[in-house]
Amino acid sequence: MKRNRTLAGVFVFALLLPIRSSTVAWSAASLGQAAETPRLGFVHPPGEGEALAVPNGEVVIHVDPSTGSPRFALGTQTLRPGAGIGLHVHEHEDEVLFVHRGNGVGLLGDDRTPVVPGSTIFIPQGVWHGVDNPEGEVTLLWVVSPPGLESYFREVGSPPGEAPKVLSPEQLEEIRRKHGMRGRPR
Repeated sequence: MKRNRTLAGVFVFALLLPIRSSTVAWSAASLGQAAETPRLGFVHPPGEGEALAVPNGEVVIHVDPSTGSPRFALGTQTLRPGAGIGLHVHEHEDEVLFVHRGNGVGLLGDDRTPVVPGSTIFIPQGVWHGVDNPEGEVTLLWVVSPPGLESYFREVGSPPGEAPKVLSPEQLEEIRRKHGMRGRPR
């Protein structure tokens, strides 16, 4: 039975792959669930989402409260070679990082663990974490719950084509605190 459900999920996913519209939607009611307020879903083809240039590379926000998800946010982050993500902590969110491309080192507290494509890093609220990528570019998929990280990225980032924001360490720490984060110097 479990195998059949897995195969059915793969089949449904395969059916969705050729869809090129970002407005494919469904409501909870159309799935046979009661919903007080219908919520829409969507499919983002490659290259869609809110792109931001951030100090260590690029972030693309795909799902957050502004796109209809009040419970979590999801995006991708591409780290320039050697830029990494400095040690920091989220005071309110759990986070998952999935390594999509590249190799690096996942930092959790005092532990350093090599990560490769396909690695998953789970970070509970309140745990110091980061990523080192000394040898090359790394692309991560990130998910946070509840949402909030996307607001931080919007404040420190710039839309593509605009000059990147230049923030002092003090300004960056003030923005982190505003968004329930604390950082450690690299």
